[in-house]
Amino acid sequence: MFASEFLGTLILIVLGCGVVAGQVLPRTKNHGGGWLMVAFGWGLAVYAGVYAAYLTGGHLNPAVTIGLALRDGQLTDGVPATAANMFYYIAGQMVGAIIGAIIVYLTHKKHFDEEAPAADKLGVFSTGPEIRSYGWNLFTEIVATFVLVAFVIVAGKTPTEVGPLAVALVVVAIGVSLGGPTGYAINPARDLGPRIAHAILPIKGKGTSDWAYSWIPVVGPIVGGVLAALIVPLFVSL
Repeated sequence: MFASEFLGTLILIVLGCGVVAGQVLPRTKNHGGGWLMVAFGWGLAVYAGVYAAYLTGGHLNPAVTIGLALRDGQLTDGVPATAANMFYYIAGQMVGAIIGAIIVYLTHKKHFDEEAPAADKLGVFSTGPEIRSYGWNLFTEIVATFVLVAFVIVAGKTPTEVGPLAVALVVVAIGVSLGGPTGYAINPARDLGPRIAHAILPIKGKGTSDWAYSWIPVVGPIVGGVLAALIVPLFVSL
């Protein structure tokens, strides 16, 4: 369980944070590609990560793990949602996110060494709001994650049983529709793991890791996932 979620989340972060690095760091081939490139990059990162972690259902996200545990009582077929199993899932996600972020730094090392705003370098690793308002930022993350987890809960129960590509497209949709205010973390591991990597890496001119904001992309997605697990069954027969 740990290894599967570790690998999937590592790939998610390498590809997802990697597309952001190309977007914001100086002198990359894909510099300034735009928000749509970032949204599709993250969507395809989810697609690859979910397939890599197919043995455990490809959660890659503590909000998904918690939501499915509350809804189904199991994390994937044959894996009950015990405290121990949830720990292995979330630990794998967190460690995978940290190591994935370190790999992004190493692959873009010479570009991190170039002069660039500290906020841009932090943005490679973690999210931040365009307008800082903790209450509204939290609400945005709750709604965005609710959409994601609601889809994950329902998708596996539909006759078509849509797979990772559909989840990837939903992530793209969330990015272009709800990602503007906060950068749409929608995943505590995706934000906290790379933020820890940013704090410990010797990045030239990196500035602070913005720990004052760091609780938003952790609490918001967890609340959104819990709400999806509680509310979706009221409207959909599962």
